[in-house]
Amino acid sequence: MNNISVLGLDLAKNSFQAAILNGHGKQVRQRTLRRQQVLEYLMNADVDVIAMEACSGAHHLARTLQAAGRAVQLLPSQHVKGYLRGQKNDRNDALAIAEACQHGRIRPVQVKTQDHQDDQAFHRIRNRLKQDQTGLINQMRGLLSEYGLVIAQGVASFRKEIPWVLEDAENGLSPRFRELLHRRYQHWLALQEELDWFDRCLNEQVKQNPVCQKLMELPGVGPVVSSQLACWMGNGHQFSRGRDASAALGVVPRQYSTGGRESLYGITKRGDPNLRAAMVHGCRAVVAAAVKRGKDDRLSQWIQSLVARRGFNKAVVALVNKLVRVAWVIVARGKSYQPAG
Repeated sequence: MNNISVLGLDLAKNSFQAAILNGHGKQVRQRTLRRQQVLEYLMNADVDVIAMEACSGAHHLARTLQAAGRAVQLLPSQHVKGYLRGQKNDRNDALAIAEACQHGRIRPVQVKTQDHQDDQAFHRIRNRLKQDQTGLINQMRGLLSEYGLVIAQGVASFRKEIPWVLEDAENGLSPRFRELLHRRYQHWLALQEELDWFDRCLNEQVKQNPVCQKLMELPGVGPVVSSQLACWMGNGHQFSRGRDASAALGVVPRQYSTGGRESLYGITKRGDPNLRAAMVHGCRAVVAAAVKRGKDDRLSQWIQSLVARRGFNKAVVALVNKLVRVAWVIVARGKSYQPAG
């Protein structure tokens, strides 16, 4: 990225800051822009590359600029911070973005297509509905315990027990609280109906997506995980190998080494926490089945030996690491999963 001019743009809601560095890394221009001025200014800017942080609104603006023939790079904000000089303000942030792009050591973020952003929005809304459902159940279980009524954990128990609680006139609930409980139960039914619609849409999307069908051949990967994994990975070309994909998801050891002495700790937990949690839950079921049933295929034997040496939880994370690497081969190279005999 040397000897190229770069425009660093610090994104905001209304006030945008632009900074231009020439091929020698010297600042030649800086300007504050309003939102309605940004697109025209970027289209006419005499620079080789336009750099932005990969934050809210960046992907839409990057797609618009790329459609007009401009070169755009999106950089991870946590890595741009190391290039900040002086106090944190919009001007210095724009300079840091331009300098980070010109330096060329940071791997840019792949610009999401509109379909990928639609998939991302779908999963974010679905996850929010799941959180609302879990929060509502926990709240009502806690309130009912204050009245001496204890309901077991889980959606199935809540669905089964609440109608009986509402109909039982001898359980000591006051009419006022019974009405509150009824309204919250109706709200839960509405949430459940909304989640059922999302699940039906998800199953239809997975059936029509050949990449998701290939990913579902992996152990512990179902419709939800395959859809999230395909959305997160895209075409996989932003990673040069499977190890880079597992590192981006945060399932590799955290390193703090110095003086030739290597020190490895727990996983880094980078990347999408929802996808990582979903993959961990799926792999936990695979590891538990391999240990309990004593399967004799090569993957199960590897899991069993790892559990014996390192414990259950570390074996689960190791399996997630392995499956993310295999998933990268499936997505980036178009291969199919072939389990070892």
